[in-house]
Amino acid sequence: MKSFIKLFALLFLLNGYAQQSLTYQQPSEEILELADVELAPGVLIDSKGEHMVLLYRNQYKSIAELSETEMRLAGLRINPVTNIGSRTNYYTNLKVKKTTDKEAKQVMGLPENARLSGFSWSPDETMIACLNTTSKGVEVWVLNIEDAKVTKLTDASVNANMGSTINWFKDNEHLLVKMLPSDRKPLIDTAIAVPTGPTVSVSDGAKAQNRTYQDLLKTPNDEKNFEQLARSTIKKVSINGDVEDFLPADMYRGISFSPDGNYVMVTTIDRPFSYLVTYTRFPYEQTIYDNKGNVVKTVNTVPLDEVRPKGFMATRMGKRSLNWRADQPATLVWAEALDKGDPEVDVEYRDAVYQQKAPFTGDPKLLLKTKQRFSGISWGDDNTAIAYDYWWNTRNTKQYLFNPSKSNEAKIIVDRNYQDVYSNPGDFVSSKNEFGRYTLTKNGNSLYLMGPGYSKEGQFPFIDEYNIKTGETKRLYQSEYTDKLESLNSAIDMKTGDILVRIESQTEYPNYYIRNIKKNSLTPITDFENPFKSLEDVDKRVINYKRDDGLDLDGTLYLPLDYEEGKKYPMILWAYPREYKDKASAGQSTANPNEFVYPYWGSPIYWVTKGYVVLDDAAFPIVGEGEDEPNDTFREQLVANAKAAIDAVDKLDYIDRDRVAVGGHSYGAFMTANLLSHSNLFAAGIARSGAYNRTLTPFGFQSEERSYWDSPETYYTMSPFMHADKMKTPLLLIHGVADNNSGTYPLQSERYFNALKGLGAPVRLVMLPKESHGYRAKESIMHMLWEQDQWLDKHVKNKEKKEEKIENEETIKN
Repeated sequence: MKSFIKLFALLFLLNGYAQQSLTYQQPSEEILELADVELAPGVLIDSKGEHMVLLYRNQYKSIAELSETEMRLAGLRINPVTNIGSRTNYYTNLKVKKTTDKEAKQVMGLPENARLSGFSWSPDETMIACLNTTSKGVEVWVLNIEDAKVTKLTDASVNANMGSTINWFKDNEHLLVKMLPSDRKPLIDTAIAVPTGPTVSVSDGAKAQNRTYQDLLKTPNDEKNFEQLARSTIKKVSINGDVEDFLPADMYRGISFSPDGNYVMVTTIDRPFSYLVTYTRFPYEQTIYDNKGNVVKTVNTVPLDEVRPKGFMATRMGKRSLNWRADQPATLVWAEALDKGDPEVDVEYRDAVYQQKAPFTGDPKLLLKTKQRFSGISWGDDNTAIAYDYWWNTRNTKQYLFNPSKSNEAKIIVDRNYQDVYSNPGDFVSSKNEFGRYTLTKNGNSLYLMGPGYSKEGQFPFIDEYNIKTGETKRLYQSEYTDKLESLNSAIDMKTGDILVRIESQTEYPNYYIRNIKKNSLTPITDFENPFKSLEDVDKRVINYKRDDGLDLDGTLYLPLDYEEGKKYPMILWAYPREYKDKASAGQSTANPNEFVYPYWGSPIYWVTKGYVVLDDAAFPIVGEGEDEPNDTFREQLVANAKAAIDAVDKLDYIDRDRVAVGGHSYGAFMTANLLSHSNLFAAGIARSGAYNRTLTPFGFQSEERSYWDSPETYYTMSPFMHADKMKTPLLLIHGVADNNSGTYPLQSERYFNALKGLGAPVRLVMLPKESHGYRAKESIMHMLWEQDQWLDKHVKNKEKKEEKIENEETIKN
């Protein structure tokens, strides 16, 4: 009897409702060896391919860094002490080298405990300006490439809270810098401030169907704090460190020089603020100044953008996407909706594109109209430009070849489903013009295209020559690697044939080269070593298989490092669902077996060192053709995808299909919870930072643009929370307490856990302090890996056989 009581007490401790107090844990040595490594540096290369800067940083932040003061206002996360984004990635060291040199030179004069960010090339590319964050604030420094030396330009009073912090003058000797105003008022501590009244929100009857944004303003005190943090003065700073006034204090959102450097377009935020949308949809004004700070003209006034028509393709009325034309000295270009911004309005053309030359007093000139929503222009010269549009509902995109000198004479040269990766013609090659702006690389009637080269046979990146008169293309280069992956980064010089490429293989760390496509030569310019030595012998392959309905699927399969033929192993299936409007596109493969094996913080690849088969990035298409929406059959397709994946690996005789785990992050976590609720395919699941109750995101989520009231059955059917009573499979829930992603509130995991716990499901909830949607602190990530390893070890690898489990249950009953 005593032994029974002890056993019962032990089971209660293991499965009870009590909280567990844990310090941060470290994963096993096999995982730690891969997770805690020094990575190769980031790379900045000038447009001529002559000089490069190597940027070194720590792979993770510390939990102490994430615990620094943070204010979350209007979609921003700000450190009010240092006045820069609280989640900014910092680099700690710099080196420079010519691409022809073997060794890089250490940059001299770096600040102690450097935290560098915001790198910006000077127009002539002889210098790079950057920010350095100290304990007191942000400074501007400048790197002289030739001397490999940095110099401090300002004190720690830069305001980097909202971007556009550094902008170079055309003379390469001065910068516009956003600085803290001298009249900034003290910030309000909202935790202790005494309210002066309630917060009141009002609807005037207009529909405002916005996504469920996080970090919004909530109170008048939030408004006051946001205004103080957004206010800057703009200073003119010389590379010698001289500082002079340029523009007075205001809420500056954006700063942009004209290509010739004679004008500056400045965007300022206005009131009223909103508690429904982020600062990018607050009222704003765009004003042109000359390069001495004198007002030329206000060119755009935009009201509060809370209310839009329904649908992903809805937009506001008035000028939008206002920008400088890259091939002219000072010409503004913008788009305006012709359908009132309403996708449901039936019109021949959705948008019109206009331009207006300096001094911005003449009538705007119509350039072209687009049949779908305008999305941008690649400028060439007075006779050649390429415009782009797209339409979400049909997944269609068009490209228009037009002559900017002749109004509204645009020819559609591409009309395709943008999810059809096999038909991707590539992106037009660009190069710097006399203004230092990137424009189409043009040789007579020829433009050039650089594409990823996905096909049924594999991936073979290419460069094509496109004739704008005949519309014909000629292939100039196509990668022929079958055992490596060559990525075409940029064209250094199409006349000489020099292309910047990156080459990698499963065990060969990605390195940069200059390939000459005319001479068929390859010159290495970096030599980074593989930091993940223990994975060099991993067996990696892309497997192809079919769903029950004949849809082609694929996934990247890894065998355990200790693999023995004939032995059955546990498996981890990791995936992320994606929606398609046709089966042909959904069945195409972008998986490449030659990609370097890179176990980033959220990867399942670590577990090949622990005796698991891993099927990573398994294809999970959700297809809705014609009038059918993908999510109309979401659950059925989800289960069909999972079954097809397990069947495919099981057919290869690698796995024990009773010991298969499924996992995913964000929408992949949502997938995981659904699969455990509506199938018996898995032994356990891992769901990180997901959303489980779709009624908490009532105006659309992921790729679903219908609201809850349009299709309540879709929201109900897709919500794991609504079916928590069906969940009997062990589930590990992990979530960042400071998640900032739209819809994936931490509350989603907390409420789902409470529902599962209340219904007796085996579930564990891990809330990571200070972490956002993606995890950053080393302590958090190591603990997350430990939690996952412990969960998989208990519920998958060492899962009790059904017979043993029944016998044990009978023993307990007796």
